[in-house]
Amino acid sequence: MSLNHLTFTEPWSHKGEDLRQGYVADRNFVPASSSAAAVSYNHDVASDPRTHTTSPIVTGTSVIGLKYKDGVMLAADNLASYGSMARFRDIERILKVGDHTIIGIGGDISDLQYIENLLNQLTISERDAADGHILGPEQIYEYLSRVMYNRRSKMNPLWNAIVVAGINPVTRRIVTPAMTPSLEQKNRQGAFLGFVDLLGTTYSAPVIATGMGSAMAIPLLRKATDNDAWKTLEADDARKVLDECMKVLFYRDARSLNKFTVAKVASTTDESGASTGIAVTFEKDQSVATQWAFAEKQYGYK
Repeated sequence: MSLNHLTFTEPWSHKGEDLRQGYVADRNFVPASSSAAAVSYNHDVASDPRTHTTSPIVTGTSVIGLKYKDGVMLAADNLASYGSMARFRDIERILKVGDHTIIGIGGDISDLQYIENLLNQLTISERDAADGHILGPEQIYEYLSRVMYNRRSKMNPLWNAIVVAGINPVTRRIVTPAMTPSLEQKNRQGAFLGFVDLLGTTYSAPVIATGMGSAMAIPLLRKATDNDAWKTLEADDARKVLDECMKVLFYRDARSLNKFTVAKVASTTDESGASTGIAVTFEKDQSVATQWAFAEKQYGYK
């Protein structure tokens, strides 16, 4: 019996023709079909635009924060840069979360908006639970650390550096004999300042700065707060330190703006000195006096 080569070549040639008909412009090597199921199958995810951030485009720069005697204070400018262009000048990068927490966010603005939506959903669900528990800054800090690490582990990070600040609210709790007084006090109330980055790295400290502020503002902040000096630092003095930091950053950071927001969370007291609660206040559209006379002697300034 003679071997007919068409037995092998004809089926493969026909199949190859079918595949060539389904070989679409975006190089999806799948058979063409008119059925709805096949149309769905032919759709290659790789042909879609990327739905995750591979490099930030519209970004915010530094966030700085410090503890002081009565609470915590954050500052961040209102500029969102489109690459190197100072494009958006009225972006609020400090957000209020609940009644006891504020967060400052640097990095990608679209990811900032995503985080804001997450936190809004979290506070709504917590309020609707009506179980008597209150989200404090430490709970928000832990939540964000899990979110950032989860997204990092999926190779789809949120390109942000976050500063979480607030005062832990006093809540009813059962104190067991095994709890030391220091642990009980720590769990009940106190100023909190923490940092979370896109990798899920976390730490807390009396002073924190992100972006260029981590190099230029940290020395000024530490000078005012080292050796537990922050425990006796008045609010006015803390504000002066933040203003000086924002001035230095405006001089030195090409992505900064002399228009910023200062937010603080502070314990309030009555005339007798007894605590009456926790207040969150925002001071927007702030600026500092700057001096540029030296630039007149620089070639090309005018």
